[in-house]
Amino acid sequence: MTLRFSVLASGSTGNAFYIESDEQKFLVDAGLSGKQLDYLFSQVQVDPAKLSGILVTHEHSDHIKGLGIIARKYNLPIFANEKTWKAMEKSLGKLSLDQKFYFGMEEVKTFTDMDIESFGVSHDAAEPMFYTFHHDGKKVALVTDLGYVSERIKKTVEDADAYIFEANHDVGMLRMGRYPWSVKRRILGDSGHVSNEDCGLALSEIISNRTKRIYLAHLSLDNNMKDLARMSVENVLRERGIEIELHDTDPKNSTALYEVG
Repeated sequence: MTLRFSVLASGSTGNAFYIESDEQKFLVDAGLSGKQLDYLFSQVQVDPAKLSGILVTHEHSDHIKGLGIIARKYNLPIFANEKTWKAMEKSLGKLSLDQKFYFGMEEVKTFTDMDIESFGVSHDAAEPMFYTFHHDGKKVALVTDLGYVSERIKKTVEDADAYIFEANHDVGMLRMGRYPWSVKRRILGDSGHVSNEDCGLALSEIISNRTKRIYLAHLSLDNNMKDLARMSVENVLRERGIEIELHDTDPKNSTALYEVG
């Protein structure tokens, strides 16, 4: 019994995450074109027609750009909470009723051999939420698009085998960058995005001896770099006596399919 996943794409330009067990195959978010999503699936040799469904975190375009397209093409069910459905439905195009399902906030749904738990995050969307995935004693946590990491979130995602965790920006780059101050203030605020340093601080409080894999995700195209994010998070962890390898994600290429455990 196994749990496998790939970060198909991650960044400020588009996000998609794939996870599978022996019996289930889920896509989380579809923030790229249908053509790009098909290409990303081909990189990990997964047939999107065999997906069990698509889980949605929130309605921002970098998470739902290709959602309606891929759902129609492969006749896939979509799971989202009620407020997210209301916020995104008009932008998805026509879907049949049997493709629309509700997945409530702070809910656990069981799909044969996989349990999926949703949890709310602080982000400027209708009702944003992310997920932890459980299978045969293994746990994977997907945690991006949050202004800060609350104690409640830490409790929910702690002690996972693998993390896909936001390291969105370097604070210095963001402050000195070309964005207008209103945008900078949004990103730096409690409903914006997590910085490299705050990513490291949060990880230092939640990872355990069972944690074997950490991917740094949702890096800003303008206000971060892979090497800088990795170095910044590593420095914070090392200051707290934690040595663990960090892995990159990419907005245009998928990570290799990783088997948990």
